[in-house]
Amino acid sequence: MVVFVLNKYGKPLMPCKPAKARHLLKKGKARVISINPFAIQLLYGSGGAVQLITLGVDPGYDKTGFSVTTDAKELMSGEVQLRKDVSKKLSERRTYRRNRRSRLWHREPRFNNRVASKKKSWLAPSIKHRLDAHINLVEKIKNLLPISEVIVEVASFDTQKMMNPEISGVEYQRGELQGYEVKEYLLEKWGRRCAYCGKKNVGLETEHIVSKSRGGTDRVSNLTIACRECNLKKDSMTAEEFGYPDIQKRANQSLKEAAFMNSIRWRIVNVLNCKWTYGYITKYNRKKLGLDKSHINDAFIIASGSKQNRVASYNVRRWRRNNRKLQLNRKGFKPAIRRQRYKLQPHDWVKYFGQVVPIKGVHCLGKYVLLENNKSVSVNKISLHKYGKSWQFLPRVNSGVSLPRFE
Repeated sequence: MVVFVLNKYGKPLMPCKPAKARHLLKKGKARVISINPFAIQLLYGSGGAVQLITLGVDPGYDKTGFSVTTDAKELMSGEVQLRKDVSKKLSERRTYRRNRRSRLWHREPRFNNRVASKKKSWLAPSIKHRLDAHINLVEKIKNLLPISEVIVEVASFDTQKMMNPEISGVEYQRGELQGYEVKEYLLEKWGRRCAYCGKKNVGLETEHIVSKSRGGTDRVSNLTIACRECNLKKDSMTAEEFGYPDIQKRANQSLKEAAFMNSIRWRIVNVLNCKWTYGYITKYNRKKLGLDKSHINDAFIIASGSKQNRVASYNVRRWRRNNRKLQLNRKGFKPAIRRQRYKLQPHDWVKYFGQVVPIKGVHCLGKYVLLENNKSVSVNKISLHKYGKSWQFLPRVNSGVSLPRFE
């Protein structure tokens, strides 16, 4: 474990050991500017000698790994859990907007006004969030350490070959639905009978094997044919939960991650103006060192890691910090939006009877908070330990390394 150090002007220096940081704090030569990750700023002038430091990034759709190494040791590593609720929030916003417009009596018609989607570099909001998260992560690490070079893994996925390993030649231009309409294709595929109960000569409906509310897609491999009764009974369950594991196996893996990497892999490199490597090189070097497959180990290999001493890694999470929410007033009054921002927010860390715990929610006009065990506590009985910013670095519980305490 190391302590990150900034100079008097806020520029990153080489990190130091916890003992040295404790010594500087006791003598009043430094001040704490961050708890997780723990960082101090010197209050006096110092030299700016730094070593060659490499940052390796293993991008992903849900999780991203990073590792910072020198020739002798690893300085920092972790795994970032990206947000998964962007699409859901956009759908909610669309619902609210349409409800507002439906209550208007007069509204001038508008056409052809979606200018953003016509831009050449436009990305879907959920994809853009992930792209920005990768770039912000690199910038955040650069604020803690004097990074010399950044290396990002880029990978190109042949999605058709992932679905059909035997595909070749002209078959790339002939999709799975060649010569069929979707409903007719599914009827032929499933023998014109309900995939669950086997009924024939009844009304059949197109049905998702993994429902869209559970992350399923509209790809043909995730669609089947079911009668009305089975479709209603299955509801949002997967086919396996509904008691048909064989049908679940026929739903191929999701290609969201592959499509994401194909769309943004070079954008990350171009924005960061950094070096890159390929997945097969990472895989070869990881197996050569006998490391398990994980985002953190891949990032360590990408950062030219080999025999360096490893450090305890971080669990990093991205949170939505905006707590503005639609609120319905009682007694039939019009809906109102709570615009007041309370002093304590979800994901802030507070001290409660000597323990440091995160806040799950705020209620009663900010006078009470919900802790992680759903216990409601008055704000008068707790004290603020640390504001929970949109990036939260938390030590991994299973890292096996004892972490220093700074009181």
